[in-house]
Amino acid sequence: MGEMNDIFTLRREALHGIEQRLGMSRRDYLQFCATLAVTMGLPKGADAAVAKAIESAKRPSVIWLHFQECTGCTESLLRAEHPTLEKLILEVISLDYHETLMAAAGHQAEAARKDAMKANKGKYVLVIEGAIPVKENGNYCKIGGHTAIDLLKECAADAAAVIAIGSCASWGGMPSTGPNPSGASSVAEVLGKPVVTIPGCPPNPYNFLAAVVHFLTFGKLPEVDKLGRPKFAYSRLVHENCERRAHFDAGRFAIEFGDAGHRQGYCLYKLGCKGPETYANCPTLGFGDAGENNWPVGCGHPCIGCTEKGVGFAKPIHQLATMKNVAPPLQYARIVEEQGKGATLASAAALAALAGAAAGAAVMLTRNLGLSHAAEEAERAKSEGKPQDKARG
Repeated sequence: MGEMNDIFTLRREALHGIEQRLGMSRRDYLQFCATLAVTMGLPKGADAAVAKAIESAKRPSVIWLHFQECTGCTESLLRAEHPTLEKLILEVISLDYHETLMAAAGHQAEAARKDAMKANKGKYVLVIEGAIPVKENGNYCKIGGHTAIDLLKECAADAAAVIAIGSCASWGGMPSTGPNPSGASSVAEVLGKPVVTIPGCPPNPYNFLAAVVHFLTFGKLPEVDKLGRPKFAYSRLVHENCERRAHFDAGRFAIEFGDAGHRQGYCLYKLGCKGPETYANCPTLGFGDAGENNWPVGCGHPCIGCTEKGVGFAKPIHQLATMKNVAPPLQYARIVEEQGKGATLASAAALAALAGAAAGAAVMLTRNLGLSHAAEEAERAKSEGKPQDKARG
């Protein structure tokens, strides 16, 4: 649980207030902080810092923009349980603009966005959900009379941090699939600079929550990889932590949906699972607070690689993944290997006859070779005028 002395420096009144605010017991709250710290890969004692930050730090203002998307990322966030959405947006962060969740509309909504940007200039977190169309001057997506391009650049100018949530915002996602008539592009491409990306279709809400709490605790976003993905969530291949990995190593694969191997939970590699080339923590975190198995592969469907540009929505679902580490040997047996039948008496007799004939032929060949050699020796001795060896006659 980290440094307990630091935990106990939280005033009892403060913990009681948290209990009332978040609707969580003090024990559950401390476990929640510890879980976030572990999820982010923070060192021992960081859970205390997370607890203090949530208890005492000013809630960060969050402006959430929607562009080319299906709202699936928001729907995923709606299903978070620790804490629930209303606790998250009212007690942990201050969600000042979100077109799906806010009550305001029209001019009032625009005013709320501008007021939040002005009041929190240089301090607010900008979250982008959805790709940004750039063709035809961005006319494929307009909100309040402004194109997605203009809104993004305006809001990003004074943001303390920019987070692209979901595959559409992270790298174009489904809207960017060929022929991509609208020119759907990622947030980083439009802004021309790296941003924190949390890809997935949808991403796990706790990856987003952990990134925001990291910002709240340390005043900066978590360490990211070359694609802008937080390393605490996207540093390992799905294949490495998959519960079906043992079947892959043993050569047990489902060949068709519903076959014996599929029903027994065998590896889905041969059904096109993209886990071997996809970086994400889906198998270890799960979705919907329903357990670790509540993710596509756990439910019997191959991973489609939605967190990887060039894999998700680009490769056909049935296409085999490109192995990033170990390829299955070609000599792996099939799910049901046919067994050979025992030899009949007739076939055994025929085989014995053939074997006997072969053995007899070998003996005769050896004997003939010996006679031929003796004849050659006799001929040579005769030509040289030497007496022949009677033993060789």
